[in-house]
Amino acid sequence: MPLVMGVDSSTQSCKVVVVDTDTGSVLREGRAAHPDGTSIDPEAWWSALRAAIADAGGLDDVAAWAIGGQQHGMVALDENGQVVRDALLWNDTRSASAAGALVAEFGAAELARRTGSVPVASFTVAKLRWLRDHEPAQAARVAAVALPHDWLTWRLRGFGPDSPRGPVLDELVTDRSEASGTGYWSPATGEYDRELLVAALGQDVVVPRVLAHDARVADAGGRRVGPGAGDNAAAGVGVGAVLGDVVVSIGTSGTVFAVSDSPVVDPTGAVAGFASADGHFLPLVCTLNAARVLDVIARLLAVDHEGLSRLALAAPPGAEGLHLVPYFEGERTPNLPDATAELHGMTLTSTTRENLARAAVEGMLGGLAAGLDALRGLGVPIRRAVLVGGGAQSHAVREIAPSVLGVPIEVPPPAEYVALGAARQAARTLLGE
Repeated sequence: MPLVMGVDSSTQSCKVVVVDTDTGSVLREGRAAHPDGTSIDPEAWWSALRAAIADAGGLDDVAAWAIGGQQHGMVALDENGQVVRDALLWNDTRSASAAGALVAEFGAAELARRTGSVPVASFTVAKLRWLRDHEPAQAARVAAVALPHDWLTWRLRGFGPDSPRGPVLDELVTDRSEASGTGYWSPATGEYDRELLVAALGQDVVVPRVLAHDARVADAGGRRVGPGAGDNAAAGVGVGAVLGDVVVSIGTSGTVFAVSDSPVVDPTGAVAGFASADGHFLPLVCTLNAARVLDVIARLLAVDHEGLSRLALAAPPGAEGLHLVPYFEGERTPNLPDATAELHGMTLTSTTRENLARAAVEGMLGGLAAGLDALRGLGVPIRRAVLVGGGAQSHAVREIAPSVLGVPIEVPPPAEYVALGAARQAARTLLGE
């Protein structure tokens, strides 16, 4: 009965599951919170990871582990492995103008051809350009750049400035899904684009070695360690998504991603041509405004989420013309980082609590439906949608989603699918495919 551990180091918290590889059952779980904000000291993630592992009963009886984590975030290290500055998270939009500058320099079509994606504020390449332009002294100190899951894997393997194995920067590793979200790696060629990296930061630096989906390394205790994955790619593995499936994740952000057997290139930038965590490709559309749209409208109406669902389902489809554009935090897709939310179609008839609740659900789902349309437009086959994330537990979301998304939906039982995907990857290092 070998045990494996999977980790989800997300924006809001760190979740750990310990799984029996014989049965697939989750035997133990642990959790620890992350601080709020879009610029975070990575040491807070390291503390939370250790606390969550302890909460889950520790590593002593675990044979293998892997970490899934929030994509894109910039973890910049100096030559001694010290963090140069707080990590800029995916949802930190200060790098929007830096992304625009890179697109202006190279061209959207050229960047999509070279990296599979057109960078926006969330991409690591844009954050590096922001660092170069706004904190040049800090940028000059950077000797290596990692993403959150890369850095946590490195630390938990025993590397770091105050760790037993020392700050060996060449031991940073990652996987295809995470590398594809940097903006300077190509899913088609499997190689880093050093010219783009230098154009962003101003100098070449160490970047994590990209491991194949079925490769492994080891920690200081000899345990097998999977390459890990970005959160969306890990969730796809966790729910067992296959070709023809599109996963709609409704969490802090909203994501729509499909499993594809070939790379996808979208010069408009609406679809990011990421790689998957299982050797395939993962074309993805991301929106900044997802479950928190429901949160804010529920607070406004002074109800809980169950109450919001009752109100929404009491209103007719279309909410009698009331329409919410839910860009409360700007937006990534479409690329409108400075946008704000708007409410349209207010009349004496349409302006009711029920219609506002319905407009919130339909508005949030409408952004995700646009993502499905973008995938279809690129020829990505879509057979069904799998709804996951906290927002998928809303009864109103489940009832309204089929008509807005235009495909059959499946809602698997609530679970920590990112952590479970990482655990499946860890199990592969022991058992093979």
